[in-house]
Amino acid sequence: MRLVLVACLVLAPAAPAFAQTEQARLEQCIEKIDRDAEGAYQDGLTWQAVGNRPAARQCTALALIALGEEAEGAARLEELANAPDAGSSEMRAVYLAQSGNAWLMAGMPAEAVVTLTNALKLRPGDSELFKDRARAHVTLRQWTEAGDDLDRAVIQSSGDVESFRMRGHVRLKQGRLGEAWQDVEAAMKLAPTDVNVVVLRGDVREAMRREGMEDPAGLDQALEPRTRIVGN
Repeated sequence: MRLVLVACLVLAPAAPAFAQTEQARLEQCIEKIDRDAEGAYQDGLTWQAVGNRPAARQCTALALIALGEEAEGAARLEELANAPDAGSSEMRAVYLAQSGNAWLMAGMPAEAVVTLTNALKLRPGDSELFKDRARAHVTLRQWTEAGDDLDRAVIQSSGDVESFRMRGHVRLKQGRLGEAWQDVEAAMKLAPTDVNVVVLRGDVREAMRREGMEDPAGLDQALEPRTRIVGN
């Protein structure tokens, strides 16, 4: 699952030198989260005590998520996205994307759908956001909505194997086996050794076999006994 721990963030408006210092401090926080989430959280609290800047609040929220407090972190990031000092629409979209993924990590897909929908209002051309929201819909078994999001993701990023694989899985669940196989083929061309794609390929073939459909890989014919000896 994609938790958008991006370091190259657009900070809220501030003097250039101050913004660079804040950017560097946020990058340090994100780096520390990977090796000492509790320490990063404490650093974030100290940082918040001096001005309560958005980057400081983001730091503490991300640290909470790493500490297993995904719902609390998600709520804080969503609150930050709606705060008057959150900054540009791009920055608000980052906070909402992080929040939506944290809601998913917390096992709260309905909240993730709402938050990611708000993120997409700010960044309607972001294929990663469509995939993130599709994951939430899949968790809710909302296959039609998930498929719609993945259609958009494929259009916006036609070379992304994950979009094809995810859509193939959704189409399999919908019983649209022929279309699922088309997505499998597209994904195989992009990443023929990807384990998840290979597993999906087997799942779709098995579903087609159970429905009495011809093996799309043509392996049934390959297994038929030979009736002619080569050279005779």
